[in-house]
Formats: sequence, C-alpha cells, structure tokens
Amino acid sequence: MRLTTAGSARNFTGSIVGRIAMDDIVLTQRPDYIRFFREGSVHLCDLDGYRAVLSHDDFTTTKPVVDRLRESDHIRDNDIVVLESGSGLMRSLYRPYERHHSLFVTERCSSNCLMCSQPPKDKDDVALLTARNRELIRLMNPAPEYLTITGGEPTLLGDNLFDLLHQLKNSLPNTELHILTNGRTLAWPAYTARLAAIRHPKLCLGIPLYSDCAGEHDYIVQAKGAFDQTVAGLHQAARNGIRVEIRVVLHRLTIPRLTKLMEYIYRNLSFAEHVALMGLEYIGYTPRNIDQLWIDPFDYQEELEEAVRYMLMRDMNVSIYNHQLCVLKTSLWPYARKSISDWKNLYLPECEKCSALSDCGGLFQWAVKKHSSHIHTISEINKSATPA
Repeated sequence: MRLTTAGSARNFTGSIVGRIAMDDIVLTQRPDYIRFFREGSVHLCDLDGYRAVLSHDDFTTTKPVVDRLRESDHIRDNDIVVLESGSGLMRSLYRPYERHHSLFVTERCSSNCLMCSQPPKDKDDVALLTARNRELIRLMNPAPEYLTITGGEPTLLGDNLFDLLHQLKNSLPNTELHILTNGRTLAWPAYTARLAAIRHPKLCLGIPLYSDCAGEHDYIVQAKGAFDQTVAGLHQAARNGIRVEIRVVLHRLTIPRLTKLMEYIYRNLSFAEHVALMGLEYIGYTPRNIDQLWIDPFDYQEELEEAVRYMLMRDMNVSIYNHQLCVLKTSLWPYARKSISDWKNLYLPECEKCSALSDCGGLFQWAVKKHSSHIHTISEINKSATPA
C-alpha cells in the first residue's frame, strides 16, 4: 500500500497538514480539511474555508492545490495528509482505520547502524517536522491505540521532544506511546530525569542492544562508545521509572552470541519489560552491507530457540518480530507477533492458501528482493502452536 503520491503543487509555499474531506462538509468544520476530488469527479462546488484542494485530475483554483496526482486510490475520507509545495508530494500521515501509527520526527541520528532502515541525513529538519507533528497530533481523531515516535534519533530534537510529549500527554493521554531511540542521550542523568518528569502515563522506550560485547555493538552501530552510553542510558531510565523494551535485530553479526546477549540482559538489565528479537529489513543500508549481515532465518532456528527458551525460563517477556511462521520452528510460534505495520505488509503468492495465513505477520514489502528461501505453504496448522 502506497502512502505517498505526487502531483503538481501551486498557490502555496512550505507544507500544509490537513484532514481529507471527500465530500462537502459544513463551513464551520472546513478550516482543518483538505477537499479531495476523485478521478473524474465534478469540481464545481464551494471551496470557501478549506485549507487546500487535492485532485486526481487537473484543477483550476486560486486556493493552495496539488492536482494531477499520479495515484489516488489509497486516499480515504478523514485521512490526515501533508502537501509539499516544492515536490508536489502528498504523504499520508495518519489513517485512523489502521492499527500502526507513527510520528517521524527527524532524519538526523547519532549512530549509523549497518542495517539502518532509515539512513540518517545531516540536515536541520527539527523545526519543520516538529511543527508538522504538533498539527498532526492536534488533528488525530479518533485517538490511536498505539503511537510510535521514530526517526532518526528522537532525542536529537532537544526541547522540541519534550514539547511533543507534553502535547501527547494532554491531547492523547490514553494512547500507548513508544519512542524508538538508541538510548545514548539517556546516559546523561539530567536529561533522563527531565524526560521522567513529564510523567506520561503510557510511555515506553524501545532501545536496541546488539551484543554483550562493547566492541561488537559499537561496530554494528558504527559509533565508538555507543555500548557504554546505551547501557548507562538503560539504567538511567530504570532509575527514573521509565519503562524500556530492548530490541535486537537478528543477522549474521548478532546470531553467534545471541544467548550470551540474553544472559547479559537478564543479569544486568532485568528491569526491561520486554525483549524483541527482530528480523532483518532489506532496506536502507542493509542491501549495501548484505554480505556482512545476511543469514537465512531458517538457518538460525537453533540459536533463536535457545535464546527464547533462556528468557522464558527466567520469566522474561520475549517476542519474535518480522518472521514468517513457515520459517520458524513450531515451538517458537507462540512468541511470533504480527509486528509489521499495515502499510508495510506483504504476503507472497505461496502464502495465499496457507492455513497459518491469519496468524502470520508476513513480510515487509521490500522483502520481495531478499527473504528466506524456505517460505512455503503450510497445509495443516497445529492449533496448539498458534501464536498467542
């Protein structure tokens, strides 16, 4: 499913965030809306009060407009989108009928991971994206059950991150909030204490740790001293009562010491409320580093099962993300989650008649180019092994 499309932008500069109206609405509601016209629809109507116009076909108006869209089938009523003047880009920011939602807050990062799915860019985008996200939060209705703050590295926003968190606490207090961060900034006690002082009732930090050996972790994230900072940050979060999840991306560099890493987490970071063992994404930096990283998930089943069993025996909460059930040992199925966001999700032709399809998380759309060679149709499903 595409979340972006492009057209011809006119009559405005910068960007416009608004909610999609596919039909006329009352004048008093229009200031938050972008009026959208489907392919071949009639354009003769009152446009007074709308923020902008979005059209599949050519459209003549003095209002801010993006028309001649390349694609528009994915646009639905009440989607929240952003229109970009320079590129004519329309990007979907919030689709209320989906389960997975995120705030993308910056492309900058203090690490440079070998398998980064969103390679960092050294540009000052904080003010622009913060303004966009503040408006997005204001427009979110109904409130999402879950929301992820991601980047880049969110802590590089400085005061802007705290402002966003205060707004989220006030506007969406019942939304589960997950911040994906490398955790390094949390090593500074004053920063973490300030984060905790916001007292967001449903905040959790997702922090990656890739090895029990500092040198190996630092090599994977391409940042010297990152292991020590991340571990210190995890402890600072715990001292301040902030919930944390530890994330481990599984690939050729992390698999050999996976159980050793689980032991390290249990002995030193047992306050973590969840450990996520995540499949590799074939996007971003991964393709160019594939020779270092790739191992067919089918070939690390023994190591994965040993790591999961180690954590379960110690009452640690562990899950497997981004894996297909047909590749996993059935003993691991109860811990496999449907973790891939709706708009990123894909199933191969051989999945269509699989008896485990409804329980399987499938693949990332970009995994078509690189995935396990052992994906196959399961003709009969063992219900006792169905994921929880």
